[in-house]
Amino acid sequence: MSDLYIGRLAALIEQASVANAEAFETASGRFADTLQADGLIHLYGSGHSVLPCQEAFPRYGTYVGFNPLTDPRVMWHNVLGAGGVRELLWLERTENYAEKFLDHQPLNEGDSIIIFGHSGRNSSGIETALYAKERGMFVVAITSKNNLDKPATHSSGKRLADAADLVIDTGSPIEDAIVPVEGWSRPVSGSSTVLAMIMTHELIARTAQNLSKRGIELPTFASPTIAGVTLHDTDVIYGVYRERMIEAQKKHLPAFQAKMRGEK
Repeated sequence: MSDLYIGRLAALIEQASVANAEAFETASGRFADTLQADGLIHLYGSGHSVLPCQEAFPRYGTYVGFNPLTDPRVMWHNVLGAGGVRELLWLERTENYAEKFLDHQPLNEGDSIIIFGHSGRNSSGIETALYAKERGMFVVAITSKNNLDKPATHSSGKRLADAADLVIDTGSPIEDAIVPVEGWSRPVSGSSTVLAMIMTHELIARTAQNLSKRGIELPTFASPTIAGVTLHDTDVIYGVYRERMIEAQKKHLPAFQAKMRGEK
């Protein structure tokens, strides 16, 4: 092997493609159902697992209907200090926090959600899955099944894979890093985030194909470097996204009001 990282990553991608073939088909069909009914496909992660959410939407080649749930308190903006990694690592493991964030999000029955988490043991991802299922949503976990030998640490006794309706396996090793270096005690070059992004783009592509077979095309971002595409085209898509979000918030409002009154 002439390269250290790329060849190893390519092998993991190929393995994941084969291992998840049936799951891709099931998930993309359910996602197409959600979008056909004018629902949303939400995306959630914490720490580095926020990055696949941002990669999914908005970016060139993705389309209206995806909604990243990005909580700045579980994203890192500095290595240490306010917005630092140490702080978010504590918060994403803290039980009963996630619902405080999710209560304000337009999560509605019939929607779908993708939750990212390499280990699948953090409270934020597990509680997001449980919260979404209580609200009648289809829950997909993108995680590594190699971590399933580890016991659950959440008080529910569940891991992210246990709380989801369907699991897509990245195949990333427990240690995440995949390149051993002679003379070093630990491997380098992480794989889980890249693999999660690739799994997500496979779902984006398959869902679009599924919708196309139903005669449905959704507004899709294209780069203004393409002849005939302008920055105004992207503004039009942002407008459609905003309209969808307003409708989702309206639908969610009664549940939000009931929660704020302490009724559920």
